[in-house]
Amino acid sequence: MDYEIVASLDRCPAYASFFGTMGCACAIVLSTFGAAYGTAKPSIGIFAAGILRPERLVQNTNNDSLCTVMAQILSIYGLVACVVMVPSINEKMALHTSFMQLGAGLAVGLCAMAAGFSIGIVGRAIIVRASSQQPRLYMGMVLILIFSEVLGLYGFVISVLMITKSKSEVTKCLH
Repeated sequence: MDYEIVASLDRCPAYASFFGTMGCACAIVLSTFGAAYGTAKPSIGIFAAGILRPERLVQNTNNDSLCTVMAQILSIYGLVACVVMVPSINEKMALHTSFMQLGAGLAVGLCAMAAGFSIGIVGRAIIVRASSQQPRLYMGMVLILIFSEVLGLYGFVISVLMITKSKSEVTKCLH
């Protein structure tokens, strides 16, 4: 048996595609959890602030829509990372590629989830409740939301870099 074929059989096990698929699933599921939390928490804050200051309910609803849009962008990061990963998932693929895809999915998913939690907490506690008491706080709080969103963007950039690296200089699997 040729040495190159034996090496490629060791590096391309039948279970390798499982890890690439799990990376794609982690990207979608975790980023969607973050987006859902970032959407739900400010909505709860709107009702609480509506009880305290009913005359500012419409402005608080606008504040919540800002939180909702920023949270939904996080789920788009996971979707794009998954769409980039899926074409390279094959029945026979290199173990290196599948582990890089798993890491990329975890990177974008966990960063988007953390950013969604941050957007949810800031949106509920500060944007809706504090701005209903003091409207001049709004611009400062929008900056905090932007900094929270950047956490998800960092994970997305690292994910794209890992996906790109997973396709270069990899063992070619024999079918």
